[in-house]
Amino acid sequence: MSTVEDDKKPTDSTIHINLKVKGQDGNEVFFRIKRSTQLKKLMNAYCDRQSVDYNSIAFLFDGRRLRPEQTPDALEMEDGDEVDAMLHQTGGVWP
Repeated sequence: MSTVEDDKKPTDSTIHINLKVKGQDGNEVFFRIKRSTQLKKLMNAYCDRQSVDYNSIAFLFDGRRLRPEQTPDALEMEDGDEVDAMLHQTGGVWP
């Protein structure tokens, strides 16, 4: 006998989201996180995998800079969305 509650259980695809983080070098790193997880976790994991300092990378989604406390749900991200990881540009010297 099937109950209504069985039909209401969230499926894995409603709980988790697959995101791709693409670096300036074209390198892509894939992550699977909960939709309610703060993006800080993804950002730190990306920096660890790429051996870069967290403060030297800006993460962008749809051209907007991501804040660590934001979540995929809050940004209405969809499965397979891409986040850009850009190195901060520091001032240059004119010749």
